[in-house]
Amino acid sequence: MEKAILVGLSITNIVDSQKSMAELASLAEACQVEVIDQMIQRADSPTANYYIGPGKVEELKQLCATLEADLVIFDDELSPSHIRNLEKKLDIKVIDRTILILDIFASRAKTKEAMLQVLLAQSQYMLPRVVGLHSSFSRQKSGTGSKGPGEQQIELDRRILRDNISRLKDELKELVAIRRTQRQKRLKDGVFTVALAGYTNAGKSSLLNQLLSFSVLKADKLVFEKNMLFATLETSTRSITLLNNHQFLVTDTVGFISRLPHHLVEAFKSTLEEIKEASLILHVVDTSNPDYEKQIQVVEEVLRSIDVVDIPIMYVFNKIDLCPEKNIENHHPHVKVSAFTGEGVDQLVLKIDEMISSTYRRVKMIIPFQKGSIYNTLKEKCEIYSTEYLEDGTHVEVLLPEELYQRFLPYIK
Repeated sequence: MEKAILVGLSITNIVDSQKSMAELASLAEACQVEVIDQMIQRADSPTANYYIGPGKVEELKQLCATLEADLVIFDDELSPSHIRNLEKKLDIKVIDRTILILDIFASRAKTKEAMLQVLLAQSQYMLPRVVGLHSSFSRQKSGTGSKGPGEQQIELDRRILRDNISRLKDELKELVAIRRTQRQKRLKDGVFTVALAGYTNAGKSSLLNQLLSFSVLKADKLVFEKNMLFATLETSTRSITLLNNHQFLVTDTVGFISRLPHHLVEAFKSTLEEIKEASLILHVVDTSNPDYEKQIQVVEEVLRSIDVVDIPIMYVFNKIDLCPEKNIENHHPHVKVSAFTGEGVDQLVLKIDEMISSTYRRVKMIIPFQKGSIYNTLKEKCEIYSTEYLEDGTHVEVLLPEELYQRFLPYIK
């Protein structure tokens, strides 16, 4: 396990800086890095040469030698010159918050699309930093900051990186086209879609698994869940059919974090489009986190950056089993749940069902007896209020989604 010293710069609020450093420590742990010490400098702005002041650099050099550190991690995105100057001065590998997050994404990516997205983000990050990072990669051929493109970065120049970026974009385009075709079909069929969005480790995957327990059809498998940062990167979509035959799709998307690297947001845009085209967004919040209000702001900023507008948002305050007395009245509409115990999830399902019902039409139909397949479709997919068999056919009062309303228009009274 690598041993790292964390370095931060407090420009505005020392408390906020300490919280950010605590989050950086969690990110380091997620990369199997042991944090042995940390240092915060108060300053009005970063310095041009070393990001921190020259005196602090000397102090950091002594600390690295004393504690036998392998790595220094800065709580910000460093410029190529910062990395080059710091490594020359400290004679140790230096990485920043961005490459640490990219490392986590690289280790978590499982599907081809996620792998391509992470590789693209890494390559775009590396492009202006090839010169500054060569010393890091040649000094240590493995470890944090060298996953994904990895060792081959020593040999790559900017031209080859640009070629890689172009190739990765072309490969992603093919996968994006498939995903968009699937979404267009869902839109055409009038399927109600719910997207889960939220800060990393807020409990989105656990909530999705709880929602699946309310489905009368148990064909869909549970998604991976674990108490860790960015446990899942893959976009998982599951179908849920309620007792009243109302159906909807739930999509679990990648979690957000403070200062999520721009390259990652760009690379994952095709995945995040699932949020943009949802019928409803469930903004999952870790209520047990003291900074949950700030995390809400971070998520809302990312949603704005990908042009999420005019989509209903419901706040789902999760983990109430850890803080049952917390009073939450600032965000509406909202529901309190525990994805761990299942408390409140039934109320969430009820609210989703109410929204689905608001998009349906309650109608009366007369179905000729020779069109029995239509009635079978209604029984399978709709909520039927009454059925009566008369001389001219089967009289039905039913709640129809828009797609079936248009399809069966000739039989509606």
